[in-house]
Amino acid sequence: MTPIPVNLATEDELSEVTMVRILDGIKRYALGNRYRRGGNGYLRRTIAGWNRAATRTPFIVLTDLDSGECAPQLLSGWLPFPKHPNLLFRVAVREVESWLLADPVNLARFLGVPKSLMPAMPDMIDNPKGALVNIARKSRSRDIRERIAPRVGSTAQQGPDYNGCLGYFVRSRWDFGAAQANSPSLARTVRRLSSFVPRWT
Repeated sequence: MTPIPVNLATEDELSEVTMVRILDGIKRYALGNRYRRGGNGYLRRTIAGWNRAATRTPFIVLTDLDSGECAPQLLSGWLPFPKHPNLLFRVAVREVESWLLADPVNLARFLGVPKSLMPAMPDMIDNPKGALVNIARKSRSRDIRERIAPRVGSTAQQGPDYNGCLGYFVRSRWDFGAAQANSPSLARTVRRLSSFVPRWT
């Protein structure tokens, strides 16, 4: 089967690495341009242009739900006119960290913590990133603690190599197939990407 060309826009480095891992696993796509400028404000400002560009090349936009009520409401606020069928707007509930926490066996082993510390339903957590950082603080590995968790007294929300460390986990250890059982938002995204048929003009 000829790969489907697709461009990708994400909020941050970890979101990009996660979506690339999913696309590599699905094996249906040829990834073209990647867009990432930091935060969902950039995505919201540019989504109308990507909706138009999707008429030529399918476009995946991945954002976090954060404190929003639901994905459809988020999309209607961002795109108040018809969405092109080739624009694949995907939402991690509530953050992409939920999708990593949904693979408790591999993440616990990577972080060096008991599996019992992993949440059963990560999509229901209000602050998945904070939960992951707090779990990493309990790691048996000093390297993991120092890379993922902020230093004592710091006002930062994450450690100095948060994205690099978790990005390595995603690329080398994360089983998104198993994680779908614990994250409905991840399962919806994988199903959509697995069944998508582009509409060519």
